[in-house]
Amino acid sequence: MGVESLLVFILIGAIAGWLAGLIVSGFGFGLIGNIIVGIIGAFIAGWLFPRIGFSIGGGIIASIIHATIGAIILLVLVRVLKRA
Repeated sequence: MGVESLLVFILIGAIAGWLAGLIVSGFGFGLIGNIIVGIIGAFIAGWLFPRIGFSIGGGIIASIIHATIGAIILLVLVRVLKRA
């Protein structure tokens, strides 16, 4: 993985984590927290979406949407598990 790819990966994770934090909790988690949530969300969506036959498409906007949906799923699961 090149430096440019790594920077894009981190940028998408940061944007996705920030958006998911706004949607689910109403606030972000700081830069590092947003990156971690976004990257984990991208992995969750990358695992889940092909299994249910869901596809957004290609490109950077689709990647951000993909990672954001996965991050929302992650944050909702964490919130449910914290309450249990």
